[in-house]
Amino acid sequence: MIYLDHAATTPVPREVAEEMYRVLTEEYGNPSSQYAYGQQARRLVDGWRAGISEALDCEPGRLFFTSCGTESDNWAFTAALWQNRRVGKHIVTTAVEHSAILERCRWLEQEGYEVTRLLPDHDGGIPAERVLEAVRPDTALVSVMLVNNETGNVYPVAEIAAGLKEKNEKTLLHTDAVQGFLKVPCSARALGADFVSISAHKIGGPKGIGALYIGGRVRSPRPLLPGGGQESGFRAGTEATAQIAGFAKAVALRREHLEEKLAHMARIRAYAIEKLTEIPDLQIIAKGQAPHILSVSMPGWPSQNVVNDLSAAGICISAGSACHQGKPSQVTAALRLEKRTAAGVVRLSFGPETTEAEIDAAASALRRHRETRFPML
Repeated sequence: MIYLDHAATTPVPREVAEEMYRVLTEEYGNPSSQYAYGQQARRLVDGWRAGISEALDCEPGRLFFTSCGTESDNWAFTAALWQNRRVGKHIVTTAVEHSAILERCRWLEQEGYEVTRLLPDHDGGIPAERVLEAVRPDTALVSVMLVNNETGNVYPVAEIAAGLKEKNEKTLLHTDAVQGFLKVPCSARALGADFVSISAHKIGGPKGIGALYIGGRVRSPRPLLPGGGQESGFRAGTEATAQIAGFAKAVALRREHLEEKLAHMARIRAYAIEKLTEIPDLQIIAKGQAPHILSVSMPGWPSQNVVNDLSAAGICISAGSACHQGKPSQVTAALRLEKRTAAGVVRLSFGPETTEAEIDAAASALRRHRETRFPML
Protein backbone atom coordinates (compact mmCIF):
# COMPACT_ATOMS: atom_id res chain seq x y z
CA MET A 1 0.00 0.00 0.00
CA ILE A 2 1.11 3.55 -0.79
CA TYR A 3 -0.32 5.98 1.75
CA LEU A 4 -0.61 9.59 0.58
CA ASP A 5 -3.33 10.84 2.92
CA HIS A 6 -1.40 12.06 5.96
CA ALA A 7 -3.72 15.06 6.35
CA ALA A 8 -6.55 12.61 7.14
CA THR A 9 -4.56 10.62 9.69
CA THR A 10 -1.01 9.35 10.12
CA PRO A 11 0.66 6.00 10.74
CA VAL A 12 1.32 5.27 14.41
CA PRO A 13 4.97 4.37 15.05
CA ARG A 14 5.62 1.17 16.94
CA GLU A 15 7.20 3.17 19.79
CA VAL A 16 3.94 5.03 20.30
CA ALA A 17 1.85 1.86 20.35
CA GLU A 18 4.29 0.19 22.75
CA GLU A 19 4.17 3.16 25.12
CA MET A 20 0.38 3.07 25.09
CA TYR A 21 0.37 -0.67 25.77
CA ARG A 22 2.78 -0.19 28.66
CA VAL A 23 0.52 2.44 30.23
CA LEU A 24 -2.59 0.33 29.69
CA THR A 25 -1.05 -2.70 31.37
CA GLU A 26 1.38 -1.25 33.91
CA GLU A 27 0.34 2.34 34.70
CA TYR A 28 -3.42 2.03 34.66
CA GLY A 29 -4.13 3.98 37.85
CA ASN A 30 -6.78 6.69 37.88
CA PRO A 31 -5.02 10.07 38.16
CA SER A 32 -7.87 11.34 40.37
CA SER A 33 -7.41 8.57 42.95
CA GLN A 34 -5.76 9.72 46.17
CA TYR A 35 -3.68 6.64 46.95
CA ALA A 36 -0.08 6.35 45.77
CA TYR A 37 -0.80 4.36 42.60
CA GLY A 38 -3.28 6.98 41.43
CA GLN A 39 -0.94 9.84 42.26
CA GLN A 40 1.80 8.11 40.30
CA ALA A 41 -0.54 8.25 37.29
CA ARG A 42 -1.15 11.93 38.05
CA ARG A 43 2.58 12.64 37.92
CA LEU A 44 2.87 10.80 34.61
CA VAL A 45 0.03 12.85 33.09
CA ASP A 46 1.70 16.03 34.31
CA GLY A 47 4.94 14.96 32.66
CA TRP A 48 3.26 14.15 29.36
CA ARG A 49 1.44 17.47 29.47
CA ALA A 50 4.73 19.26 30.01
CA GLY A 51 6.30 17.60 26.97
CA ILE A 52 3.43 18.55 24.67
CA SER A 53 3.31 22.07 26.12
CA GLU A 54 7.00 22.53 25.40
CA ALA A 55 6.39 21.61 21.76
CA LEU A 56 3.51 24.11 21.58
CA ASP A 57 5.54 26.71 23.47
CA CYS A 58 3.02 27.32 26.21
CA GLU A 59 2.73 26.90 29.97
CA PRO A 60 1.66 23.36 30.95
CA GLY A 61 -1.07 24.77 33.17
CA ARG A 62 -2.75 26.28 30.12
CA LEU A 63 -2.94 23.07 28.07
CA PHE A 64 -6.00 20.88 28.62
CA PHE A 65 -6.59 17.43 27.15
CA THR A 66 -9.70 16.70 25.09
CA SER A 67 -10.94 13.75 23.06
CA CYS A 68 -10.05 15.27 19.66
CA GLY A 69 -9.58 18.45 17.64
CA THR A 70 -13.33 18.78 17.13
CA GLU A 71 -13.94 18.86 20.86
CA SER A 72 -11.14 21.39 21.30
CA ASP A 73 -12.71 23.63 18.65
CA ASN A 74 -16.15 23.41 20.22
CA TRP A 75 -14.84 24.05 23.72
CA ALA A 76 -13.02 27.16 22.49
CA PHE A 77 -16.30 28.51 21.12
CA THR A 78 -18.17 27.70 24.32
CA ALA A 79 -15.56 29.41 26.50
CA ALA A 80 -15.11 32.45 24.26
CA LEU A 81 -18.78 33.17 23.76
CA TRP A 82 -19.52 32.75 27.44
CA GLN A 83 -16.80 35.19 28.45
CA ASN A 84 -17.91 37.70 25.80
CA ARG A 85 -21.66 37.22 26.23
CA ARG A 86 -21.99 40.93 26.99
CA VAL A 87 -19.67 42.03 24.17
CA GLY A 88 -22.01 40.86 21.43
CA LYS A 89 -23.23 37.99 19.28
CA HIS A 90 -21.07 38.43 16.20
CA ILE A 91 -18.48 35.86 15.04
CA VAL A 92 -15.90 36.21 12.28
CA THR A 93 -14.52 33.09 10.65
CA THR A 94 -13.64 31.84 7.16
CA ALA A 95 -15.57 29.81 4.63
CA VAL A 96 -12.75 27.24 4.52
CA GLU A 97 -12.64 26.19 8.17
CA HIS A 98 -12.90 22.60 9.34
CA SER A 99 -16.44 21.28 9.67
CA ALA A 100 -16.12 21.43 13.45
CA ILE A 101 -16.09 25.22 13.16
CA LEU A 102 -18.58 25.72 10.36
CA GLU A 103 -21.16 23.34 11.79
CA ARG A 104 -20.88 24.99 15.21
CA CYS A 105 -21.43 28.35 13.55
CA ARG A 106 -24.56 27.06 11.83
CA TRP A 107 -25.92 25.94 15.18
CA LEU A 108 -25.08 29.30 16.74
CA GLU A 109 -26.94 31.16 14.00
CA GLN A 110 -30.05 29.30 15.11
CA GLU A 111 -29.43 30.71 18.59
CA GLY A 112 -29.31 34.30 17.36
CA TYR A 113 -25.61 34.77 16.55
CA GLU A 114 -24.49 36.51 13.38
CA VAL A 115 -21.60 34.84 11.55
CA THR A 116 -19.36 36.49 8.95
CA ARG A 117 -17.68 33.86 6.77
CA LEU A 118 -14.79 35.24 4.74
CA LEU A 119 -14.08 33.82 1.30
CA PRO A 120 -10.47 33.16 0.31
CA ASP A 121 -8.72 34.64 -2.68
CA HIS A 122 -8.58 32.38 -5.74
CA ASP A 123 -5.17 31.18 -4.58
CA GLY A 124 -6.64 30.14 -1.22
CA GLY A 125 -5.18 32.99 0.83
CA ILE A 126 -7.00 35.20 3.32
CA PRO A 127 -5.06 38.35 4.32
CA ALA A 128 -5.20 39.57 7.89
CA GLU A 129 -6.54 42.94 6.75
CA ARG A 130 -9.73 41.33 5.45
CA VAL A 131 -10.28 39.52 8.74
CA LEU A 132 -9.76 42.68 10.76
CA GLU A 133 -12.05 44.71 8.51
CA ALA A 134 -14.87 42.32 9.42
CA VAL A 135 -14.41 42.83 13.17
CA ARG A 136 -17.02 45.06 14.85
CA PRO A 137 -17.57 46.37 18.36
CA ASP A 138 -19.94 43.44 18.99
CA THR A 139 -17.55 40.75 17.66
CA ALA A 140 -17.15 38.19 20.44
CA LEU A 141 -14.87 35.75 18.62
CA VAL A 142 -12.64 35.43 15.58
CA SER A 143 -11.75 31.88 14.50
CA VAL A 144 -9.20 31.39 11.72
CA MET A 145 -7.37 28.09 11.17
CA LEU A 146 -3.57 28.03 11.01
CA VAL A 147 -3.25 25.62 8.04
CA ASN A 148 -6.06 24.70 5.69
CA ASN A 149 -6.53 20.94 5.60
CA GLU A 150 -7.26 20.80 1.86
CA THR A 151 -5.13 23.51 0.24
CA GLY A 152 -2.24 23.77 2.70
CA ASN A 153 -2.59 27.56 2.87
CA VAL A 154 -1.08 29.06 6.02
CA TYR A 155 -3.13 31.89 7.48
CA PRO A 156 -1.72 34.97 9.28
CA VAL A 157 -2.92 34.18 12.80
CA ALA A 158 -0.20 36.18 14.58
CA GLU A 159 -0.94 39.23 12.42
CA ILE A 160 -4.65 38.91 13.18
CA ALA A 161 -3.91 38.66 16.90
CA ALA A 162 -1.81 41.83 16.79
CA GLY A 163 -4.48 43.69 14.84
CA LEU A 164 -7.26 42.72 17.23
CA LYS A 165 -5.51 44.58 20.05
CA GLU A 166 -6.18 47.81 18.17
CA LYS A 167 -9.48 46.93 16.47
CA ASN A 168 -11.30 45.43 19.46
CA GLU A 169 -9.23 44.29 22.42
CA LYS A 170 -12.15 42.37 23.91
CA THR A 171 -12.56 40.11 20.87
CA LEU A 172 -11.08 36.67 21.53
CA LEU A 173 -9.14 34.73 18.90
CA HIS A 174 -9.20 30.98 18.26
CA THR A 175 -7.10 29.04 15.78
CA ASP A 176 -7.57 25.43 14.75
CA ALA A 177 -3.91 24.38 14.50
CA VAL A 178 -4.58 20.68 13.99
CA GLN A 179 -2.91 20.68 10.55
CA GLY A 180 -0.20 23.14 11.62
CA PHE A 181 1.18 21.68 14.85
CA LEU A 182 4.73 20.39 14.22
CA LYS A 183 4.35 21.04 10.47
CA VAL A 184 4.67 24.83 10.32
CA PRO A 185 5.86 27.29 13.01
CA CYS A 186 3.25 26.84 15.75
CA SER A 187 4.14 28.60 18.99
CA ALA A 188 1.22 29.57 21.20
CA ARG A 189 3.23 32.54 22.45
CA ALA A 190 4.15 33.75 18.98
CA LEU A 191 0.69 33.20 17.50
CA GLY A 192 -0.96 35.26 20.22
CA ALA A 193 -4.29 33.43 19.94
CA ASP A 194 -6.43 32.97 23.04
CA PHE A 195 -7.28 29.40 22.05
CA VAL A 196 -5.21 26.89 20.04
CA SER A 197 -6.61 23.48 19.11
CA ILE A 198 -4.31 20.53 18.36
CA SER A 199 -4.74 16.78 17.82
CA ALA A 200 -2.52 13.71 18.16
CA HIS A 201 -3.46 11.61 15.16
CA LYS A 202 -2.12 14.11 12.63
CA ILE A 203 1.45 13.67 13.92
CA GLY A 204 1.75 9.92 14.50
CA GLY A 205 -0.28 9.75 17.69
CA PRO A 206 -3.47 7.79 18.44
CA LYS A 207 -6.94 8.86 17.50
CA GLY A 208 -9.19 9.97 20.34
CA ILE A 209 -6.92 12.52 22.02
CA GLY A 210 -6.44 16.24 21.43
CA ALA A 211 -5.71 19.33 23.45
CA LEU A 212 -6.75 22.95 23.80
CA TYR A 213 -4.46 25.80 24.80
CA ILE A 214 -6.33 28.50 26.71
CA GLY A 215 -4.51 31.79 27.09
CA GLY A 216 -4.32 34.16 30.00
CA ARG A 217 -7.00 36.55 28.75
CA VAL A 218 -9.63 33.85 29.23
CA ARG A 219 -11.02 34.11 32.73
CA SER A 220 -12.35 30.90 34.28
CA PRO A 221 -13.15 29.18 30.97
CA ARG A 222 -16.61 27.66 30.80
CA PRO A 223 -16.34 23.85 30.59
CA LEU A 224 -17.75 22.06 27.59
CA LEU A 225 -18.18 18.98 29.81
CA PRO A 226 -18.95 19.76 33.47
CA GLY A 227 -18.54 16.91 35.89
CA GLY A 228 -15.90 15.47 38.17
CA GLY A 229 -13.40 18.31 38.11
CA GLN A 230 -10.61 16.81 36.02
CA GLU A 231 -8.25 19.06 34.04
CA SER A 232 -8.20 21.69 36.80
CA GLY A 233 -11.99 21.62 36.88
CA PHE A 234 -12.33 22.77 33.27
CA ARG A 235 -12.84 19.50 31.38
CA ALA A 236 -14.51 16.63 33.19
CA GLY A 237 -13.96 12.96 32.48
CA THR A 238 -11.36 10.48 33.66
CA GLU A 239 -8.09 11.22 31.90
CA ALA A 240 -7.37 8.92 28.94
CA THR A 241 -3.90 8.10 30.21
CA ALA A 242 -2.85 5.70 27.45
CA GLN A 243 -3.92 8.12 24.71
CA ILE A 244 -2.19 11.00 26.47
CA ALA A 245 0.97 8.90 26.74
CA GLY A 246 0.74 8.11 23.03
CA PHE A 247 0.24 11.79 22.21
CA ALA A 248 3.32 12.77 24.21
CA LYS A 249 5.42 10.00 22.67
CA ALA A 250 4.34 10.99 19.15
CA VAL A 251 5.28 14.61 19.87
CA ALA A 252 8.69 13.56 21.16
CA LEU A 253 9.35 11.37 18.12
CA ARG A 254 8.16 14.01 15.64
CA ARG A 255 10.40 16.64 17.24
CA GLU A 256 13.50 14.51 16.68
CA HIS A 257 15.27 16.05 13.66
CA LEU A 258 12.07 18.00 12.97
CA GLU A 259 13.65 20.48 10.58
CA GLU A 260 14.97 17.63 8.45
CA LYS A 261 11.52 16.01 8.38
CA LEU A 262 9.83 19.25 7.35
CA ALA A 263 12.44 19.88 4.66
CA HIS A 264 11.92 16.34 3.36
CA MET A 265 8.15 16.82 3.14
CA ALA A 266 8.65 20.12 1.33
CA ARG A 267 10.96 18.42 -1.19
CA ILE A 268 8.43 15.62 -1.68
CA ARG A 269 5.69 18.19 -2.30
CA ALA A 270 7.85 20.02 -4.85
CA TYR A 271 8.68 16.71 -6.53
CA ALA A 272 4.98 15.82 -6.65
CA ILE A 273 4.18 19.14 -8.32
CA GLU A 274 6.91 18.48 -10.89
CA LYS A 275 5.67 14.97 -11.69
CA LEU A 276 1.94 15.64 -11.59
CA THR A 277 2.05 18.71 -13.80
CA GLU A 278 3.46 16.50 -16.55
CA ILE A 279 -0.06 15.02 -16.80
CA PRO A 280 -2.00 16.90 -19.50
CA ASP A 281 -4.55 19.43 -18.19
CA LEU A 282 -3.82 18.66 -14.53
CA GLN A 283 -4.09 21.82 -12.42
CA ILE A 284 -2.56 22.71 -9.06
CA ILE A 285 -5.25 24.04 -6.73
CA ALA A 286 -4.31 27.02 -4.53
CA LYS A 287 -0.80 27.95 -3.45
CA GLY A 288 -0.51 26.28 -0.06
CA GLN A 289 2.67 26.92 1.90
CA ALA A 290 2.44 23.95 4.27
CA PRO A 291 4.94 21.22 3.34
CA HIS A 292 2.58 18.27 3.57
CA ILE A 293 -0.55 19.11 1.54
CA LEU A 294 -1.13 19.34 -2.21
CA SER A 295 -4.49 19.62 -3.96
CA VAL A 296 -4.79 19.09 -7.72
CA SER A 297 -7.58 18.67 -10.23
CA MET A 298 -8.07 16.75 -13.45
CA PRO A 299 -11.04 18.66 -14.88
CA GLY A 300 -13.68 16.33 -16.28
CA TRP A 301 -12.63 13.31 -14.22
CA PRO A 302 -14.81 13.14 -11.05
CA SER A 303 -12.65 13.07 -7.96
CA GLN A 304 -14.37 10.11 -6.31
CA ASN A 305 -13.78 8.00 -9.42
CA VAL A 306 -10.10 8.95 -9.32
CA VAL A 307 -9.88 8.05 -5.62
CA ASN A 308 -11.58 4.70 -6.21
CA ASP A 309 -9.36 3.88 -9.17
CA LEU A 310 -6.16 4.61 -7.26
CA SER A 311 -7.47 2.72 -4.25
CA ALA A 312 -7.85 -0.36 -6.43
CA ALA A 313 -4.17 0.07 -7.29
CA GLY A 314 -3.24 0.24 -3.61
CA ILE A 315 -2.71 4.02 -3.49
CA CYS A 316 -4.50 6.11 -0.87
CA ILE A 317 -5.39 9.71 -1.74
CA SER A 318 -8.54 11.65 -0.91
CA ALA A 319 -11.21 13.71 -2.60
CA GLY A 320 -10.72 16.44 0.03
CA SER A 321 -11.13 16.35 3.78
CA ALA A 322 -11.89 12.89 5.18
CA CYS A 323 -14.62 14.52 7.26
CA HIS A 324 -16.74 14.99 4.11
CA GLN A 325 -16.81 11.26 3.26
CA GLY A 326 -16.77 11.77 -0.49
CA LYS A 327 -19.09 14.79 -0.63
CA PRO A 328 -17.92 18.08 -2.18
CA SER A 329 -16.22 20.17 0.47
CA GLN A 330 -16.82 23.74 1.57
CA VAL A 331 -13.19 24.52 0.71
CA THR A 332 -13.61 23.62 -2.95
CA ALA A 333 -16.83 25.63 -3.09
CA ALA A 334 -15.24 28.66 -1.43
CA LEU A 335 -12.42 28.74 -3.99
CA ARG A 336 -15.06 29.41 -6.66
CA LEU A 337 -13.46 27.08 -9.17
CA GLU A 338 -14.93 26.34 -12.58
CA LYS A 339 -17.43 23.49 -12.18
CA ARG A 340 -15.45 20.81 -14.01
CA THR A 341 -12.29 21.75 -12.12
CA ALA A 342 -14.03 21.74 -8.74
CA ALA A 343 -15.50 18.29 -9.37
CA GLY A 344 -12.07 16.85 -10.15
CA VAL A 345 -10.16 18.00 -7.06
CA VAL A 346 -8.13 15.40 -5.17
CA ARG A 347 -5.69 15.83 -2.30
CA LEU A 348 -2.34 14.20 -1.74
CA SER A 349 -0.71 14.69 1.64
CA PHE A 350 2.69 13.59 2.81
CA GLY A 351 4.62 12.50 5.88
CA PRO A 352 8.27 12.12 6.83
CA GLU A 353 8.14 8.56 5.46
CA THR A 354 6.87 9.49 1.97
CA THR A 355 9.29 8.68 -0.86
CA GLU A 356 9.79 9.89 -4.41
CA ALA A 357 9.07 6.35 -5.61
CA GLU A 358 5.61 6.59 -4.05
CA ILE A 359 5.02 9.88 -5.84
CA ASP A 360 6.14 8.27 -9.11
CA ALA A 361 3.62 5.47 -8.57
CA ALA A 362 0.81 7.92 -7.82
CA ALA A 363 1.65 10.02 -10.88
CA SER A 364 1.67 6.93 -13.10
CA ALA A 365 -1.68 5.81 -11.70
CA LEU A 366 -3.23 9.23 -12.28
CA ARG A 367 -1.92 9.26 -15.83
CA ARG A 368 -3.34 5.77 -16.47
CA HIS A 369 -6.68 6.87 -15.07
CA ARG A 370 -6.77 9.79 -17.45
CA GLU A 371 -5.77 7.66 -20.43
CA THR A 372 -8.10 4.72 -19.79
CA ARG A 373 -11.21 6.39 -18.31
CA PHE A 374 -13.51 8.65 -20.23
CA PRO A 375 -14.24 12.06 -18.69
CA MET A 376 -17.74 12.26 -17.26
CA LEU A 377 -18.09 16.00 -16.70
